Amino acid sequence: MSSHQILQFRSDPFVLSHCCPHTLLTSSLTLHSPLKQPLSGLRFRWRRSNHTGVRSSTMSESHGSKKEALSSETATTPIELKRVYPFHEIEPKWQRYWEDNRTFRTPDDVDTSKPKFYVLDMFPYPSGAGLHVGHPLGYTATDILARLRRMQGYNVLHPMGWDAFGLPAEQYAIETGTHPKTTTLKNIDRFRLQLKSLGFSYDWDRELSTTEPDYYKWTQWIFLQLYKRGLAYQAEVPVNWCPALGTVLANEEVVDGVSERGGHPVIRKPMRQWMLKITAYADRLLEDLDELEWPESIKEMQRNWIGRSEGAELNFSILDGKGQETDKKITVYTTRPDTLFGATYMVVAPEHHLLSYFVTSDQKQQVEEYKDFASRKSDLERTELQKEKTGVFTGCYAKNPANGDAIPIWVADYVLASYGTGAIMAVPAHDTRDNEFALKYNIPIKWVVKNEANSSDDAKQVYPGLGVIENSSSLETGLDINQLSSKEAALKVTEWAERTGNGNKKVNYKLRDWLFARQRYWGEPIPILILDESGETIAVSESELPLTLPELNDFTPTGTGEPPLSKAVSWVNTVDPSTEKPAKRETSTMPQWAGSCWYYLRFMDPKNPEALVDKEKEKYWSPVDVYVGGAEHAVLHLLYSRFWHKVLYDIGVVSTKEPFKCVINQGIILGEVQYTAWKDQEGNYVTADTEERLNEYQQVTIPEERVIKSGDHFVLKEEPSIRLTPRAYKMSKSRGNVVNPDDVVLEYGADSLRLYEMFMGPFRDSKTWNTSGIEGVHRFLARTWRLVIGLPQSDGSFKDGTIVTDDEPSLDQLRTLHKCIAKVTEEIESTRFNTGISGMMEFVNAAYKWNNQPRGIIEPFVLLLSPYAPHMAEELWSRLGHLKSLAYESYPKANPDYLKNTTIVLPVQINGKTRGTIEVEEGCSEENAFVLASQDEKLRKYLDGQSIKKRIYVPGKILNVILDRTNVKVTTK
Repeated sequence: MSSHQILQFRSDPFVLSHCCPHTLLTSSLTLHSPLKQPLSGLRFRWRRSNHTGVRSSTMSESHGSKKEALSSETATTPIELKRVYPFHEIEPKWQRYWEDNRTFRTPDDVDTSKPKFYVLDMFPYPSGAGLHVGHPLGYTATDILARLRRMQGYNVLHPMGWDAFGLPAEQYAIETGTHPKTTTLKNIDRFRLQLKSLGFSYDWDRELSTTEPDYYKWTQWIFLQLYKRGLAYQAEVPVNWCPALGTVLANEEVVDGVSERGGHPVIRKPMRQWMLKITAYADRLLEDLDELEWPESIKEMQRNWIGRSEGAELNFSILDGKGQETDKKITVYTTRPDTLFGATYMVVAPEHHLLSYFVTSDQKQQVEEYKDFASRKSDLERTELQKEKTGVFTGCYAKNPANGDAIPIWVADYVLASYGTGAIMAVPAHDTRDNEFALKYNIPIKWVVKNEANSSDDAKQVYPGLGVIENSSSLETGLDINQLSSKEAALKVTEWAERTGNGNKKVNYKLRDWLFARQRYWGEPIPILILDESGETIAVSESELPLTLPELNDFTPTGTGEPPLSKAVSWVNTVDPSTEKPAKRETSTMPQWAGSCWYYLRFMDPKNPEALVDKEKEKYWSPVDVYVGGAEHAVLHLLYSRFWHKVLYDIGVVSTKEPFKCVINQGIILGEVQYTAWKDQEGNYVTADTEERLNEYQQVTIPEERVIKSGDHFVLKEEPSIRLTPRAYKMSKSRGNVVNPDDVVLEYGADSLRLYEMFMGPFRDSKTWNTSGIEGVHRFLARTWRLVIGLPQSDGSFKDGTIVTDDEPSLDQLRTLHKCIAKVTEEIESTRFNTGISGMMEFVNAAYKWNNQPRGIIEPFVLLLSPYAPHMAEELWSRLGHLKSLAYESYPKANPDYLKNTTIVLPVQINGKTRGTIEVEEGCSEENAFVLASQDEKLRKYLDGQSIKKRIYVPGKILNVILDRTNVKVTTK
């Protein structure tokens, strides 16, 4: 629409709704009401959405009122303008109703003879930024499922709570001096208000927070059960230590070897930490994945994280300065014992416990400097495949047990002390990392596996695959595996190693025990005492739980590595009640993961002071039927929850082996598309035809109004030869592309936001936000409103009641309805929410062609709409004469009799020449077929005013009308 277009609303009474006043251009627009009464002097402001999706008009600022004042610069006289439908009145009304009547409360004691449906969102962290439009995607989906199941007669458990301990609140407390509890409660209030404004049917009576002592009492209780069973223990492990900040940092707080906050150097140093022995459950965590209705990609990620492998541990004797074997051995774990003869050097991690024993005096300084260098890297940086390999020779050698060769021992950071044995046998001919290292440091390479696909002798490239073994025989050791397959050779080497004392068969895991302690204040206190005299750890009595956090005014790190809780001296110093010996409380706290590991169980019985969860309630509600959240939690949260659940299963607290029956990952909603141009050093634009050289130029963000599409590309409007790079990014404050749902609700309503997020595309796919796209579903809701309520009155408002009639539905209307019921139900069940909405749109399009809107058709459709747009559906249901909420009305079922396709397409000929087709029922009479042909717009011009000589009708095949020039006239009225 150009800025000078004149819009006149003359013939279509719905134009004002389709051309929503929120999107009309500031220009000279002459508007006419549906009653042909001019609204003189009325002008609107067209507001394009910016990258954040926030509208700029004065009109949106007063959105909560019944009237909207146009800005003084665009309107010469004040005027009331009603919205396309009154969502601003409907939505708060029904939200109040649901809250006042506790509509979605799940009773503590339910009728257990009814089926249950437990649907859960992954625990949100209530940040100060509040929700952005990406958050409601999953919440809307679970709400649709919950509302559907309630109407289908299920007992539904659909709760919400807060994962509220953790680092962000503590960092904010350090920076501002605000107690983290104050910040957390404020953030929770904001999140709760936003969620309620979107009409989600949560049982708010079950709301919980991990920060409440009544909740973390049971988190502590679970820790004690782990401790009693030897699954919680202390060990010295490397941590990220920042000397400048005087604190331990989590991995995500370290970027490129420096602290994210302040950019200070971070080193790795060993500290005594609490660990949870998740490795004891590795096999069960792996095996039970097969029983779960989870995305295969998520299950595969967990399998890879657990990383079970079968191989062998082999012992390499350390040689002294004279080349003689010592009693010290370096043990390696390998999945490829068939390549033992190809091991031409060894690598140990910088933290290897024997390194100081065998490093030579000549190499000691270099090794110490390298250890310091490696300590500044995270495990992720050290194992990155693309990075250049570095290392230092220790000056020492080890004996290859297969052939007796002395091979050099190197120290390199691409080997981790935390995986396997902290040492590897390096086979550079058959391992890419080893090959890169060997080439860099001129270490010999020996090929021992023949690539049968390319067996020429000159093809000496690294080959990590299986094949036939060569160059692998020794008279001295008695081991000969030449000409065996890799699999056969591996078995023979393992048997030989076990027989000769050089090793043994071994199953290994990538999975490491869970580092559970945090040197932070804002977390669950660990219920352990440490005796002053002996250092022995003693469990706090279960009767003393919860062990609550002491009040602190200073949350800053101590600078010594001691946690902030050490400052609460009177809380730390205590006595062991059983012996009355002096003791200190553990001052590390639990990680944020702790409270989120088991919250799904507490929702089943949130007020129970005597037990974590009542056995009968747990038995009825377990497992969670549908668990929805982001794929970023695929490994850690889901794995930790499964681990805790299995421990609770072993001690009889829960009745199922797994916590979550079905997991669904929603896609990410990306910010609106941003356009990037490129400039050279002179400031001239450079077209983005080739990606290779673009990194040489300066990036410039181009606003949408300067962009046009040309073919398959986007270009500068003023210089079309300059191609731009369009890209949608994940929403973040730093990019300025966050869209606040409050703004969307203010302008379009919660139902429109819910519908748009479901309509954007397949639920599991990532999607790009486009604020203008919401107008389409907003118009659909407006059409639905008018379908039931009727046209607006002359002042733009809508009358009470509906235009629904008590007429008997026609066969066509019944078929249209039941086709919609079948479509929408199937699509919700399959979480294809976008196509479910399409089905309802098709229904509304069809209904607008009817002469009446029978109650027997409209009421079931309103029930179909209610899971998606609950506010509008409740209002329509009320206006249809119902006194109670529709939340527990029976969901419509499709009648298969109306789903049968009983119509056929019948060709119609005029004087033997086909002029069109009509749709008729099977068994249609000749007279009815002729009437339908006479009413067809295309055929009418051939028949209107003409005489009929005869009609030839073959049922189901053809209708041929032979015209005559007699006085018999065809009546098509």
